[in-house]
Amino acid sequence: MALTRDDVLSVIGPADEILVTEIIATEATTEELTHAWAWANNDEALINEGRPLPSGRTAELVELLTPQDDEEERAS
Repeated sequence: MALTRDDVLSVIGPADEILVTEIIATEATTEELTHAWAWANNDEALINEGRPLPSGRTAELVELLTPQDDEEERAS
């Protein structure tokens, strides 16, 4: 089932409408979004637990949810 705006906000909390739209456009599930949110906010702990790195839509979501450094944005 496709994510709704309410689904996204229930997982990540208050967010910019552009980000919400980008997340919905991935066609991810709530489970994928939940996993991505965990990785975006606590990747070191998950790596230390030996969990495999995210892939597919989860990896795409991690990319969207991870704040970009100003230097990276200027280099783009």
